[in-house]
Amino acid sequence: MSRIGKMPINIPDGVKVEVVDDKIVVTGKLGTLTRTHNKNITVKEENNQILVSRNSDEKEDRAMHGLYRALINNMIKGVSEGYKKTLVIAGVGYRATVQGNKLVMSLGFSHPVEVVAPEGIKFETKDANTIVVSGIDNELVGKVASKIRDLRPVEPYHLYGIHYDYEHLTKKEGKKAAAGGKK
Repeated sequence: MSRIGKMPINIPDGVKVEVVDDKIVVTGKLGTLTRTHNKNITVKEENNQILVSRNSDEKEDRAMHGLYRALINNMIKGVSEGYKKTLVIAGVGYRATVQGNKLVMSLGFSHPVEVVAPEGIKFETKDANTIVVSGIDNELVGKVASKIRDLRPVEPYHLYGIHYDYEHLTKKEGKKAAAGGKK
């Protein structure tokens, strides 16, 4: 039995979960998320908890058991608390601003780079070098933050670029000068 899959999910106050056939709808103060689940996985709501179980012991069903429990848990956390990813921009002249639903960044290119926020995602800038991507869908927040990060990967010699705030960056050592000279 999956250790993660067999744990019940507690439903916090203000969150409503509906399970209809193979569809799960989670509604909370921040919004609504919907997901379909595998037909071999059973999702039940009892005593203000969600229980996830599998119908057989086949390899694929065992793999899906823990996965769907984690996905449902992420949906419940998303509609009640939300998710955030913080990105840091490092570099001379690099900066970001929010204009409506667009993130406009100056990343050392000949033109400003614009990223339009998909539905359900909100951008904010704490200062010119810090971007916060937030939303209720954990998967979408991570995907958008990753795409922003890929616009200017961190270069290893000066550490210019975009990275997550929790990332540990190591600066590479440059070339050494020749020790002896010409022979």
